[in-house]
Amino acid sequence: MSAKSRRTGGAEKAATAKPPALSLAVQYAAPIDDLPRWRVRAWVQHVLRELTARQVANLPQRLSLTIRFVNRTEGRELNRSFRDLDYATNVLTFVYGADPEGTLHADVALCVDVLTDEAREQNKPLLAHAAHLVAHATLHALGYDHEDDAEAEVMESLEAAVLARLKIPNPYAHD
Repeated sequence: MSAKSRRTGGAEKAATAKPPALSLAVQYAAPIDDLPRWRVRAWVQHVLRELTARQVANLPQRLSLTIRFVNRTEGRELNRSFRDLDYATNVLTFVYGADPEGTLHADVALCVDVLTDEAREQNKPLLAHAAHLVAHATLHALGYDHEDDAEAEVMESLEAAVLARLKIPNPYAHD
């Protein structure tokens, strides 16, 4: 099954009912209150459990993920260096692929300043928005994208399901 089929919710069964093993590093280059490593880890694990429950095919055996909370300056530098965009964005995901042992490696940069601004502008609790962006970034690390409407629909559906498990409203629901 191709990565594209996996991202769009291919119907093939996952080889195992067990989520991928997770190796998570959380770095705090910018402080953020109430966001300890255990909370970030729980959010990533919710994504992995949701994908496993949906029997998504071709999940990696293991996921090695680093999530780094950065300030606006570092976020802008990363976005400029890797995307040629001269502003800080809320989240960037860098996927390096799987090693021969089946471990998928990826890094995430979450900009605390943008995250905080967006939560305030959208009148959302900071933790709810942070959970959404961690779920979003984790899905990107696992090969999901939102380049077209079909991909966006699959990814948003997964994000909403993960957030529902956390009792967080669907960020894509329209009033």
